[in-house]
Amino acid sequence: MKIFTAAQIRELDKYTIEHEPIKSIDLMERASKAITRAIMEEWTDRTPVVVFAGPGNNGGDALAVARLLAEANYKVNVYLFNIHNKLSEECGTNRQRLIDCKKVAKFNEISLNFDPPELTSDTLVVDGLFGSGINKPLMGGFASLVKYINQSPSSVVSIDMPSGLMCEDNSYNIRANIIRADLTLTLQQMKLSMLLPDCQQYIGRLRVLDIRLSPEYIQNTEVSYRLIEEHDLRPYLRRRDDFDNKGTMGHALIIAGSYGMAGAAVLATKACLRSGAGKVTAHTPKRNYSIMQMSVPEAVLQMDREETYFSDSVDTDDFEAVGIGPGLGQGENTAIALIGQIRRAQCPVVVDADALNILANHQAWMQQLPQGIIMTPHPKEFDRLVGNASTSDYERLTRAVQLAERLQGYILLKGHYSALCMPDGHIVFNSTGNSGMATAGSGDVLTGIITGLLARGYQRAEACILGMYLHGLAGDLAIKDLGKESLIAGDIIDYLPKAFLRLQE
Repeated sequence: MKIFTAAQIRELDKYTIEHEPIKSIDLMERASKAITRAIMEEWTDRTPVVVFAGPGNNGGDALAVARLLAEANYKVNVYLFNIHNKLSEECGTNRQRLIDCKKVAKFNEISLNFDPPELTSDTLVVDGLFGSGINKPLMGGFASLVKYINQSPSSVVSIDMPSGLMCEDNSYNIRANIIRADLTLTLQQMKLSMLLPDCQQYIGRLRVLDIRLSPEYIQNTEVSYRLIEEHDLRPYLRRRDDFDNKGTMGHALIIAGSYGMAGAAVLATKACLRSGAGKVTAHTPKRNYSIMQMSVPEAVLQMDREETYFSDSVDTDDFEAVGIGPGLGQGENTAIALIGQIRRAQCPVVVDADALNILANHQAWMQQLPQGIIMTPHPKEFDRLVGNASTSDYERLTRAVQLAERLQGYILLKGHYSALCMPDGHIVFNSTGNSGMATAGSGDVLTGIITGLLARGYQRAEACILGMYLHGLAGDLAIKDLGKESLIAGDIIDYLPKAFLRLQE
């Protein structure tokens, strides 16, 4: 799914109107019918409805929804805010249609003073104040209205966007002046802010309603952001020929584990094997020998000369990919070995966990990283990498893109919608995964998966996109049997075969 900017959304509407062709008011009616159907699926006609409509096209949508609900025998009270006596053309048309309908319980057009209605726990509020077009925080009376709605016990449905929330950058927004919706019914496409963690508190549940905007425009318009979906990935999958052998399936190297952190090495190595690599070598300190031998008998063990930590880089001529970092520790000897290993590697390298923290503590080494390097930080690891905390998730995403471009590498920023930032400035968001995966070792599994896919022969971008999708999909399949509370990282590995089968089917 492509993610359009607010400007592209306006162009999409305009293009649809011009090329379908369809009148703007009729397109609004089409959208309003889709919104009304979605509301009626969740609330019966015994639910009292209060509609707040702004003066623009989002308000026009809200007025049309109010009329359609009233015609379906819902008790609807409507408040249209026309403070400056200036409505958009479509909003004005729907205002008149609403008045002509005569089935609305109460219609109030606010031009000056506003006496807010009582909002009870039985009431459904339809938020149609402002949609995707705003570019500055709400102020004054509208900010007060938003706060009044938010403090009420009513359920809130927002049309297209929660009023006050901008489509992209909310870094300098006034958070108290944004509607906190229980359900957001967005039109045609998700917006970027809907994918960012610090905006989730305003969106509630999200439904994307298809209102049949121009498929030609959607297909032909270039975007910077995409949300990867299952059908996008099937062409990526590589087939195994009948005469393939372990030598043709790739050899991966996992450098992981220190004394007391053997589990990280076990998880990354197992995940790498489960991702299709023909052979996996695990390089780990001597103390981990027995644990690794018993836990992952399929792996080849390469023991470090030191008992408890990674101490020296190894030759990578025989490997197609290297994953380094899980449970590695951050001692100075390990740090020196790490940068030597990264510089020495002649194949794709995946850097995670302690390896990222070592680089954060040795900022000068960032200039020595090879092109094409893959880094998989969670938000705090990323903030340490770039030297300070971001003020918002949009700022963090922007900085991740800048880092990917500067390094000519791949920054996979982990989260509910993990974001792969690529060297050309494009961003791919992941659509799989769940909160049960917020558990120790989950990131080690992702490192193993991506390393295994690289060894198998996938290109860097393919391995990252497919890897994060399979990682999340395995977690989604696991919670169907195990639930979120009991999920552990090893379960993600156990469900990887089912995830692969799901894509192959």
